[in-house]
Amino acid sequence: MPGPEEFVVTPYEVRGRIDYDKLREQFGTQAITAELLARLRRLAGGELSPLLARGIYYSHRDLGALLDGFEHGRPFFLYSGRGPSGPLHTSHLVQFELCRWIQERFRVPMYIQITDDEKFWARSGLSREEIARWGLENLYDILALGFDPKRTHVFFDSRSIAALYPLAIRVARKIPYSTVKAVFGFEPSTNIGLVFYTALQSVPCFWPSWAEGKEVPCLIPCGVDQDPHFRVTRDVAEGLGYPKPALLHSQMIPALTGDGAMSTTGSPADAALFLDDPPAVVERKVRNAFTGGRATVEEQRRLGATPEICSIWALWRTRFAESEAKFQEVTAGCRSGSLLCGECKASLLERIRPFLRTHAEARERTKAWAESTIVTEAPRPL
Repeated sequence: MPGPEEFVVTPYEVRGRIDYDKLREQFGTQAITAELLARLRRLAGGELSPLLARGIYYSHRDLGALLDGFEHGRPFFLYSGRGPSGPLHTSHLVQFELCRWIQERFRVPMYIQITDDEKFWARSGLSREEIARWGLENLYDILALGFDPKRTHVFFDSRSIAALYPLAIRVARKIPYSTVKAVFGFEPSTNIGLVFYTALQSVPCFWPSWAEGKEVPCLIPCGVDQDPHFRVTRDVAEGLGYPKPALLHSQMIPALTGDGAMSTTGSPADAALFLDDPPAVVERKVRNAFTGGRATVEEQRRLGATPEICSIWALWRTRFAESEAKFQEVTAGCRSGSLLCGECKASLLERIRPFLRTHAEARERTKAWAESTIVTEAPRPL
């Protein structure tokens, strides 16, 4: 187990209080600088996604080079994915909300991978039928964020395998077992599905290049815990004749209980705010959530609270502060003690309730076209 100052971040496990600067150094990624943010703002028409402006996305690989190409007329595409193991919670939306924002601002294609195979290999407690059902349910929630149906394509691994496999076998041939063992720490008992999975997850990074017969750059917004997969992808890209994918890494959204990150499984029941939570459950979770407040009202009025450790402030930081002015108001009120935790939670609930209602309505509308986005055939012989 990690000690008080230690943390673990892998695609299969996140534990401890994460030092994101230290993690960036460990992974060898670059900080998203003020200059890069200014450049993104300019290219996006003068606005910046709150997820970028508020530092939730904090690290990258080769973002500058990707923007160089875009400014010289070289379009890129987006890729991100979801491993279905249950309902989505608000933290899951972080990567897809940024993807939707980039798609809208830059008018680029989006490729979504639903990795039902990987979840079956990694979580033996779920049946294939359960995972497939959650995959479709998760897809409805993702598409409900407002993706352009004409520019959005889905790889649902078990249903798209005929489309993925011809390229996956080329990728797999380039990845020695010693690499995945070193990167992921696989034991001798690890099933061979997980050993092969990184090859399959790499395919969408190269798919448009394969389909169009020319290099098409890829940008992957994802949680920083997923970076190890794509380090392997980047290592083999040029040997296959494809460009290395660029990445944008988000921090993990903390659990409402204040311990670790939000998670679908392996967490207390009230640790995550799920999109299908009934109103009474949402109310209970938010009212009971861990905060950065003081022991008494008098002490908080006098000394203020600490927003950086507060799970409620973390939710404001994502999507629920509708403007930078509102976010700064909440942050300053928390820090000064003029905004008490109960007041802050009540104000947040006023924004969560309509968001969940609107999302549920949009989700129902996606069911009419979700199936049409699933890719089932390879673009050409390989």
